[in-house]
Amino acid sequence: MENNHKKPKPHAIAICYPLQGHVIPFVNLALKLASSGFTITFVNTHSIHHQITKAQSNGDEDDIFAGARKAGLDIRYATVSDGLPLNFDRSLNHDQFMECLLHVFSAHVDELVGNLIQLNPEMNCLVTDTFFVWSSMIAKKYNLVNISFWTEPALVITLYYHMDLLRSHGHFASTDNREDTIDYIPGVRAIERKDLMSYLQATDTSTVVHRIIQKAFEDVKRVDFILCNTVHELESETISALHQKQPTYAIGPIFPAGFTKSLVPTSLWSESECTQWLNTKPRGSVLYVSFGSYAHASKNDIVEIALGLLLSEVSFVWVLRPDIVSSDETDFLPVGFEEKIKISGRGLIVPWCSQIDVISHSAIGGFLTHCGWNSIQESIWCSVPLLCFPLLTDQFTNRKLVVDDWKIGLNLCDQKKSSITKEEVSEKINSLMSGKSSAELRKNIKEVRKKLENALSADGSSQKNFNQFINDVQFLTPKKCGSATSSHALLP
Repeated sequence: MENNHKKPKPHAIAICYPLQGHVIPFVNLALKLASSGFTITFVNTHSIHHQITKAQSNGDEDDIFAGARKAGLDIRYATVSDGLPLNFDRSLNHDQFMECLLHVFSAHVDELVGNLIQLNPEMNCLVTDTFFVWSSMIAKKYNLVNISFWTEPALVITLYYHMDLLRSHGHFASTDNREDTIDYIPGVRAIERKDLMSYLQATDTSTVVHRIIQKAFEDVKRVDFILCNTVHELESETISALHQKQPTYAIGPIFPAGFTKSLVPTSLWSESECTQWLNTKPRGSVLYVSFGSYAHASKNDIVEIALGLLLSEVSFVWVLRPDIVSSDETDFLPVGFEEKIKISGRGLIVPWCSQIDVISHSAIGGFLTHCGWNSIQESIWCSVPLLCFPLLTDQFTNRKLVVDDWKIGLNLCDQKKSSITKEEVSEKINSLMSGKSSAELRKNIKEVRKKLENALSADGSSQKNFNQFINDVQFLTPKKCGSATSSHALLP
């Protein structure tokens, strides 16, 4: 008898975490899935959508994926409220924003997903950021294949995954946390407490972010698949140990095609043009400085970095968000600093830029970074060594990978010190750009870059893992669809 049952085409609702560092890889994942036969309905919050469209000078205000569809990809677009008004300052009122994501956002998502499925009953997958706390509830309610996307290194998800072990051994959430080496986490040979994520080093574990992390990492243990934006060869033991717990696929780095600006706008701020200025500088002579989109630095640290840049006499492009110290403190540079760099022509300060365009420019020879994972991967791809100044969350753990494990970067300052000095900043900048260690760092980063390149090749680990993931989703989807058909048949 002829079998007329065809595998249902994967149609995923992809719901992005509303922070810049998550939007970029999530959009790139959506494009990658759509290029491999998925239909995607991509969901941003109203706030993120508003910021992206406001930042575009000539963008399509209603649909940021219009360009992707013109290129032949089946990506639809929807937006949802995060529970707060558009003009609410989410940076200044961070904890209120996080409380909303924890308690209110899921109701809006539930309503949206219900409406989408009513219009498109063929929807069969849910792709969400691992930090969401409600994914399993939504996936179970609507009989969707539950896919969690982790935008950071495997080391970081593994440490969060085993918070219970850290707690029971007294390295986390204890009144007197142990400071000795942690050597009992599956897939992690050894790590010092100072290299844990900032939330696992904190003494106060009652904050809203701690509550989100606790719930999210209870929830992730119920998903069908975990996609990890990393490379197996860089974190093989960690990925393998996690895979023994749940199906986990290292499919990174997830870059836009050709490592050029994406078809889809993702920037939350208007991007300043830096290329013309960079074109006037010798190859490898410019330090790129950026502390990302989310974390804040102290005014004192910004002042010392500024003075250290002057002292180093190295040319630089500095991405300096107006809220880098705080939304309500925008006057933080040393008096006369901007005039000095303007007269000398040695520096360019911009509020935001297209990082891919800047870091891939031949004039860039080093990157002073907060150690965000997107920045690290982009820097490796461009073979640009790193000067590490972690500020928050996973950045301390990412620093360990960069400096201690892969040896492709230097520490800006001794981690035990509470503050940095302009002399130390200047010395480290010169070591990165032209010192004895510079040649070794450049050699090492080229070797790591080759691992990324190999992983993305047709028979590389990331491509093979991605293909396996698609096969596994297609195998599981009919079972979920069958379950959905049965349950819907019972409805009056």
